[in-house]
Amino acid sequence: MMMPYANENLLGIYLKDRRAKLDPTAFGFPVARRRTPGLRREEVAQRANVSATWYTWLEQGRGGAPSADVLERISQAMMLTDAEREHLFLLGLGRPPEVRYRAPEGITPRLQRVLDTLEYSPAFIRTATWDVIAWNKAAAAVLTDYSTLPEGQRNVLRMIFHDSHIRAAQSNWQSVARYVVASFRADVARAGAARNVQSLVDELCTTSPEFAAMWRDNDVRAHGDGMKVLHHRTVGPLSMEFSAFAVDGRPDLTMVIYNPATPEDADKIRTLLKPSP
Repeated sequence: MMMPYANENLLGIYLKDRRAKLDPTAFGFPVARRRTPGLRREEVAQRANVSATWYTWLEQGRGGAPSADVLERISQAMMLTDAEREHLFLLGLGRPPEVRYRAPEGITPRLQRVLDTLEYSPAFIRTATWDVIAWNKAAAAVLTDYSTLPEGQRNVLRMIFHDSHIRAAQSNWQSVARYVVASFRADVARAGAARNVQSLVDELCTTSPEFAAMWRDNDVRAHGDGMKVLHHRTVGPLSMEFSAFAVDGRPDLTMVIYNPATPEDADKIRTLLKPSP
């Protein structure tokens, strides 16, 4: 099979391919008297609210580059997946589409098993708005037992600014809080979730003067990796290295893993995880 050359109309090829794979009955179109599979060009144009002539030119590589608005309408008309929609924009405009935040619907059992495999490494999964939605036993023992918190209270910012136990456990709370606020701001902007977190930001600005001051600073930073020292109520100082990873196929989620920095720290975590006699 010949591969397409760089100067070929890759956008048109992709649109034709997607169109041919669509089931007309799923879109309410009759299937009688069709010479080729999929939707007709005029049917896609009708659903996207563009002229059939213009859409035909687009598939043929004529008429110039489409706008983002038109590509969005075509994406919706064809009911493309997020990955297909992104590919459409990359072919049509050379860039991904603007982000559109959607509240997560939880994680798969497979992803939970990944967390559980990290037996002595506290790990959790958070959303772009920093709500913790999954964790392992080590995270519950070392960081906080999220299962004891109401679902709406499992937000990292709320815990950092309003939970006295979590605040006391930080070796340098001021530095940690600034880091969290700056990383949160960057994540929210990247996810296009500013409106979704406005009520949380308003609440924290009202209830925490410290948060309000840090929020006004407008600092941003990436939540990549680093070192964290906790003062645990049972085992004392605990040093851990942390790393944050994007979850493939779920741009709304981040997995954060803490690894004990020394064999002594690993022993402390094992102690916390021992069953009660």
